[in-house]
Amino acid sequence: MSEFDDQFDALIEKYTELLLGESTSEKKEMVTRYALYSFIAKNMPALVKHWNSLYPEGKADMKEMVEQIKEWNRIHREQTKGKGDS
Repeated sequence: MSEFDDQFDALIEKYTELLLGESTSEKKEMVTRYALYSFIAKNMPALVKHWNSLYPEGKADMKEMVEQIKEWNRIHREQTKGKGDS
């Protein structure tokens, strides 16, 4: 891996850790896909709509992944709530 690859991987790892409370390779991959899908959906919604219609099972998988990330984030926020208030 190049130096940039290592640096970018560190960014994704830290983002995953801050979002979910921990950074495993599986969670990093999920967060990377979630972030890219979200970016494309905001910038090219017609492309995502087209992809969703071509690949309904992919859309369902993405929806499930987003829900899992949201749940992990909710749990992480609840666990860290009040820790910085001491």
